[in-house]
Amino acid sequence: MKIAIIGTGAYSSAIAEQVYKNNKNIIMWTESEERYKEYLKNGRITGTIKDHDMPKEIKLTTDYEEAIKGSEIVFLVPAAAYVGKVCQDIKEIVTKEQIICIASKGIDNNKCEFLSDIAYNTLKTKKIANISGPSFAIDMIGTNPIGLSIASKSKKTIKKIKEVLSNDTLKLRETNDLIGLQICGSIKNVIAVASGILDGLGYPESTRSFLITESLHDIKALISKLGGNPKTILSFAGVGDLLLTCTSTKSRNFSFGQVVATNNKKQIAEYLNSNTVEGYYTLKSIYKLVKKKRIKMPIIDLIYDIVMNGKNPNKLGEFLINKK
Repeated sequence: MKIAIIGTGAYSSAIAEQVYKNNKNIIMWTESEERYKEYLKNGRITGTIKDHDMPKEIKLTTDYEEAIKGSEIVFLVPAAAYVGKVCQDIKEIVTKEQIICIASKGIDNNKCEFLSDIAYNTLKTKKIANISGPSFAIDMIGTNPIGLSIASKSKKTIKKIKEVLSNDTLKLRETNDLIGLQICGSIKNVIAVASGILDGLGYPESTRSFLITESLHDIKALISKLGGNPKTILSFAGVGDLLLTCTSTKSRNFSFGQVVATNNKKQIAEYLNSNTVEGYYTLKSIYKLVKKKRIKMPIIDLIYDIVMNGKNPNKLGEFLINKK
């Protein structure tokens, strides 16, 4: 079975490693001509994860058609901001028989759409799934036990993805709640920025736990208001991913929050220029979405004011105490 993976970032590579345990026929697409030339020279994919080279059997291409044509499953793993463009680029190549599995986390900035909706509306297929959960790329490439949530409206789609992705170290727990899973996977990056701010301000773990607990209640309410299942907050995609990204310096969102805490515009801009911070992108989307739907989420309003408008980061600690 041929498997295509769109993207060659760290997380794309981690997924490729997991699929490789069950299936050796993998081809990854990259937009980087430099990376592709290096692949042609060395005969393998290097440098996507620090100090780790991909198995030699995994191929690389810069041609969408070469990657997608004949593939039974296509994993989409670009940054959330580029999922729409990728779908536009591949819409004439993808067939209705192929399964699309989205591993990116976020909500589109322009239309405030979930990534599964973008894929559905552009690619015109119902065979769409999302995977999400607590899983840093560096942790996935080893033999560490990892748990992910997988959501789709099609049980057959879930079954086929589990055949190639589940293995002796990776567990997939299924749900049909595409909305709830994507809300969890998106907003946790925003809360991780807030958690990093608290850490950067010198607050202890107890205060960050305070933030996480309050956020769980707010995310649960948001899922319900947007038509998802509130119980999804208890999944790998929910509390599992929230705990991971809000407590680890491996998270670029958490690390970005630490920089935001300095309130130094130059340092903040430098960090954003040198790192992909999904929480920064998603903060704009979530803020627009809750305003559009007229949903009150004061925690999002405050994080937005701190990150986007330069409001005093110390307001975050005060907010937690005064929050109703």
